[in-house]
Amino acid sequence: MKRWLPHPLLTPVLAIVWLLLNNTLEPAHILLGLLLGWAIPRFTLPFWPERVRFYSPRAAGRFAAVFLYDVVIANLAVARLILAGPRHLRPCFVSVPLDLTNDLAISLLANTICLTPGTVSAQLSADRRQLLIHALDCADPQALVATIKTRFEAPLKEILEC
Repeated sequence: MKRWLPHPLLTPVLAIVWLLLNNTLEPAHILLGLLLGWAIPRFTLPFWPERVRFYSPRAAGRFAAVFLYDVVIANLAVARLILAGPRHLRPCFVSVPLDLTNDLAISLLANTICLTPGTVSAQLSADRRQLLIHALDCADPQALVATIKTRFEAPLKEILEC
């Protein structure tokens, strides 16, 4: 069974993402979404170094909700910054020390930061212990580091590294 459906949770997630990207519930798109949701994990199986295991699915749900909320709030903040003009920006680079050790968890953290408007993951240190982040507007770099660690890194640690 695992050979034909290697990542059973990823299949419906990919199908839902497909439907959201196409903004439709047409039967053909549902079928294509399910086909892609099955085929992508199935044919990329040799590229997965280890089986992904969620230690806390409930924490994954909370993480998704926090992430979506932060994306909406960050979009509003970036829109306000754009309307205020460039003289109100306080860009900065901050280095976030990582407690994560799992490559997937580190990658998800970096991508979460990039997908949140106003912040970009710029560089991961060679030893995978520091993540350099650029923020479009940052009054307090230490508060930004604390926010990233509590809102994103800690839940990812609970979900993927427990």
